[in-house]
Amino acid sequence: MNILFIMYDQLRFDYLSCAGHPHLHTPNFDKVAAMGVRFTNAYVQSPICGASRMSFYTGRYTSSHGAQWNGFPLRVGEQTMGDHLRKEGMDCWLIGKTHMAVDKEGMARLGLSADSEIGARQAECGFDTWIRDDGLWGHGPDGFYDERRSPYNEYLKSKGYESENPWADFANAGVDGDEIASGWIFKNADKPANIREEDSETPWLTTKTIEFIEQAQNPWCAHVSYIKPHWPYIVPAPYHNMYGLNAVPAATRSMVERENPHPVFQAYMENRIATAFQKDEVRQKVIPAYMGLIKQCDDQLGRLLDYLEDNGRLKDTMIVLTSDHGDYLGDHWLGEKDLFHEPSVKVPMIIYDPRQQADGTRGTTCDALVESIDLAATFIESAGGTVPEHIVEGRSLLPLIHGVQTKLRDFAISEFDYSATPQCARLGLETKDARLFMVFDGRYKLIHAEGGFRPMLFDLLKDPQEFHDLAKGDSHSGEVDRLYDYLAQWGRRMSQRVTRSNADIEAMRGRSLRRGILPFLADGTEVPDELTEKYRGKVRQNFLNED
Repeated sequence: MNILFIMYDQLRFDYLSCAGHPHLHTPNFDKVAAMGVRFTNAYVQSPICGASRMSFYTGRYTSSHGAQWNGFPLRVGEQTMGDHLRKEGMDCWLIGKTHMAVDKEGMARLGLSADSEIGARQAECGFDTWIRDDGLWGHGPDGFYDERRSPYNEYLKSKGYESENPWADFANAGVDGDEIASGWIFKNADKPANIREEDSETPWLTTKTIEFIEQAQNPWCAHVSYIKPHWPYIVPAPYHNMYGLNAVPAATRSMVERENPHPVFQAYMENRIATAFQKDEVRQKVIPAYMGLIKQCDDQLGRLLDYLEDNGRLKDTMIVLTSDHGDYLGDHWLGEKDLFHEPSVKVPMIIYDPRQQADGTRGTTCDALVESIDLAATFIESAGGTVPEHIVEGRSLLPLIHGVQTKLRDFAISEFDYSATPQCARLGLETKDARLFMVFDGRYKLIHAEGGFRPMLFDLLKDPQEFHDLAKGDSHSGEVDRLYDYLAQWGRRMSQRVTRSNADIEAMRGRSLRRGILPFLADGTEVPDELTEKYRGKVRQNFLNED
């Protein structure tokens, strides 16, 4: 069996028709949901691109792998799904984005060259690379945001888009008179991108995916990682005007959230992103474009499904659809992601398993608490392997997909390190203290903030919109204490003993005795005779009596 692991960047869990969106029709996402299982309570391990993705790829929490912010390198030696799957005879390929930063110092210390096979994999999250394109080819006074060559830009140049950076000038910009109308500026979000639709980013990556599948020989896991619907919020025709103001919902926010807010929440509500999305005119421009980007993603998913079906590959290819985090879009007075409200930390997760064992769950939903790290474990088991639980902290979803009712966990965890942000400086925090932790048990969501702050607490049963922070008073101190116990339990997990499995350790017990290490014996009768046999017998030579 093959695995088609598709990730969309910044796709909200509720912006799919199968998840109940009232205006956005996504028949191809819905088709995969009808073929498989849609998990309705899937949470990422960090609501920021790089950290979240490193958890998907390693199957480990961010405080275990350490790459807790964009640009924080994933340390050399951290095992990823590619390492685990290759042991089971499955290739693991990247097509698109990872947002991974290479541990250059670690590679230099170990003498690893990026030109070598092992070095290249260390530099690419353990993947072999069909094509990598992280998709943000920004260009400013100090040069390019991403210093690597852009394969997408090279493609556009080959198609006649004349520019040093056609990603910015065409794919993510419209036209205003005879001027470039950059997608970086929200007022331009309703304009069509100045590019032929078939040349835009999402169709381009779909084409690259089909090219990969056509030549693949061995069993494969292909991580197809789209940059959209991530900003810049601009999309080519005909998607730019498919949705009108009637499709823009009222923002999910309340003035009660601004009454004595948690200091970290307040700092984020007052940053530039949030203040932009607090304007109705911004939401009215951006949300239809965001929906258009998703509709284009759905159409391109349909193109992939048609290809698989036409070539008989649906019967031997697991399909996984998910996202690295969501998008506030003005909800809770916020834009972007970063914090732990549902629009940010909860993601879509749909899994189609073609095998007969999954027939009983096709077209169903599952409300179990699921974490993004569970996919690595799921893929390993799907490839025929045993999940190395001393390394991979996620849990395989195959029992749930195959109709076995089991409880994976009592609570989900997400972490956010905001030490590299202006909010850290604004709050006067030490770098080490700019950290948040979410503990969610399916009803109550606790957010712990380092740095001496009080926690936050929400009851999603009575307050599904997460307006009322119950930790402002002491009426729910029992729930706060209970969830802190969960956090402490999680904090005591064994996460760094990765070079010996539990089975290895159990096999080591008593091994030294059988190899002649016999300390602390009073007279030798404490152990079986066979263990002292090498130390008993007639003296071979007596050097004590030489005189």
